[in-house]
Amino acid sequence: MSGTYPLVQPSEQEFKEAMSRFPSGVTVIMTRDEEGQAIGMTASAFISVSLAPPLVLESVAKTAQMHSHLMREDRYSVSILAASQSQESNHFAGMKQDDFQPSIVDIEGLPAVGKSLARVACRIISRVDTGDHTLFIAQAQGIQLEDSDEPALIYARRGYHKHDAIEA
Repeated sequence: MSGTYPLVQPSEQEFKEAMSRFPSGVTVIMTRDEEGQAIGMTASAFISVSLAPPLVLESVAKTAQMHSHLMREDRYSVSILAASQSQESNHFAGMKQDDFQPSIVDIEGLPAVGKSLARVACRIISRVDTGDHTLFIAQAQGIQLEDSDEPALIYARRGYHKHDAIEA
């Protein structure tokens, strides 16, 4: 297709509202800071990109604290949260509760959220600057699967949801 198309741009609020209607799974991405401490961020902009090689993509706002860490580090983990892990999601989204401390486990030397449905250790192979985000494309280097039939935590319309279990 070729031609000139008018530059019609929705408002930021309209765009956010439209995107909120698309349900997505909830993940926590984690790495280590300069002192070696585990740090994490809740993210729903996560997709698998390729099977051979096994690649994933995270989209991270340039204003997020995690952004500078992922620009410096070459490895991170992705934890796919279970429906019962909304507290973990809130914790890593900056809404910490004094009486809650998430379980942190190790995958290939990286911190990850315990009891998450799946944990993936990743090595960044590409960083793509796009708009107000950076796309981090990474190769999976290790996987841990939780032995659980629990459904995944879903985020849509600015709230948490769960779906019925998907048959294995």
